[in-house]
Amino acid sequence: MLTKEEREYLLDLARRALVVYFRGEPFMSPPPPLEYKTLYEKRGVFVTLTKRGRLRGCIGELEGRKPLYQLIPELALSSALQDPRFPPLSKEELPEVKIEISILSPLYPARPEEVEVGKHGIYIVKGFNRGVLLPQVATEYNLTREEFLRQGCLKAGLPEDCYKDPKTKLYVFTAEVFEED
Repeated sequence: MLTKEEREYLLDLARRALVVYFRGEPFMSPPPPLEYKTLYEKRGVFVTLTKRGRLRGCIGELEGRKPLYQLIPELALSSALQDPRFPPLSKEELPEVKIEISILSPLYPARPEEVEVGKHGIYIVKGFNRGVLLPQVATEYNLTREEFLRQGCLKAGLPEDCYKDPKTKLYVFTAEVFEED
């Protein structure tokens, strides 16, 4: 669990990365205070941007390749500029955008009946197809377990019942989710 101060630090880093980008300046991610030990961990994380309550961008990594304090600003910029579902964020939109960060637990294999709605995120893999849904998606859209699994299959570009196929791998994870006020 992150402390309130660590959460605020990461949200501020994500916001500053976006502000500095739109000013046309390079962003340097300064190391956090040493007492913020968790921010030096390499963890999976997603950065989600919303505008007026609607998704505006979401990019993440299931397994962190860099410490959180370095990865989160990168993912904030990727969410704003490289989510293929949306046009790049404009400078004018920035004041309307709210940032949400999801710090992930390690992935572990699971059976469909083990998925707990609102607790688990899912990662579905079959062949070259992959789909990820964060835990909060199920609660935001009031999905049942089966609906959540079907949506994960569809996101992976697979038939909606692919989770029943023994060749489909299902992984679950939890997430610590926090957002700007």
